[in-house]
Amino acid sequence: MSVTAAIAIGLVLIGCCTNVVFLELIIRYDSGAGNLITFGQFLFIALEGFIFTADFGRKKPVIPIAKYATMVAFFFTVSVSNNFCFYFKIPLPLHMIFRAGSLIANMILGVIILKKQYPFSKYLSVLMITFGIFLCTLLSARDVKSDDEDEDNVTYKYVMWLCGIGVLTFALFLSARMGLYQEVLYSSYGKHPREALFYTHALPLAGFLLIGKDIYNHCVILSQSESFEAFGVTIPEQWLYFLGNVVTQYVCIRGVFILTTECPSLVVTLVITLRKFISLIFSILYFKNPFTIGHWIGTFMVFSGVLLFTEAIQKLYSATFAPKKEAVKVD
Repeated sequence: MSVTAAIAIGLVLIGCCTNVVFLELIIRYDSGAGNLITFGQFLFIALEGFIFTADFGRKKPVIPIAKYATMVAFFFTVSVSNNFCFYFKIPLPLHMIFRAGSLIANMILGVIILKKQYPFSKYLSVLMITFGIFLCTLLSARDVKSDDEDEDNVTYKYVMWLCGIGVLTFALFLSARMGLYQEVLYSSYGKHPREALFYTHALPLAGFLLIGKDIYNHCVILSQSESFEAFGVTIPEQWLYFLGNVVTQYVCIRGVFILTTECPSLVVTLVITLRKFISLIFSILYFKNPFTIGHWIGTFMVFSGVLLFTEAIQKLYSATFAPKKEAVKVD
């Protein structure tokens, strides 16, 4: 493994895992701050891309802007939907497990739209992921009742929880549809990840005007958090968490970008899956999120299904232990 690849893996693990920590610190203080966080991430990545990718607007995109517009509409809606589910008090571990089920939605839409066919192992892995997500979701629903014995309050919480699950499901399938559109787009124009990263974060900025009032309100809420003084400047702690989230999100994305250029997709899949699992474990242990044996079984099924779907274990074993064929000499 090259030094660059090792650095990229470090950036993904450190950047992405730390990003989730900052996210939970903010969400626990203000559950509705998701759109503000997303706006900050988009703005930061768009500014970096405008300078280094678009060369201050002087470099024309390879893929037409009109084609990006459709993908941007998908991307913006998915991002806002994933943030909106926090309004319904969806716990972050369930949020992470649910989003790991993107393979399910991708396969279903691939069969329906692109008429794809998959081997039995793929369908088995999707069943494992589906069962794992269903189990974790069911157990989380039971936690709703255990928190409060008041019947009216429990009913209200159930309705809110179901709305949150509905929003997550909508975002899951829309994200899968975006992936299929992106696949078709890249097959026509080639892959340009840096360019795509810039335009998918720069073009949606105008869309945030539609939720500008919501963003402003949560700016006020974060500003009212406890403050401390550093170098003669008083800073609300939640704004420091916000800054940490934005910077680590950029580090995470840059790490994934470098990884995709330096390593095969197998390594990328393994690293991203490992990152999700580490983030999940840390969220459970450090933030003391409710997690039973049943949750662990569901989590194991989800991540095992992901590894089975990507054939990561088989390919890693073949690459490591399979005997290499000797070259045949021709006289």
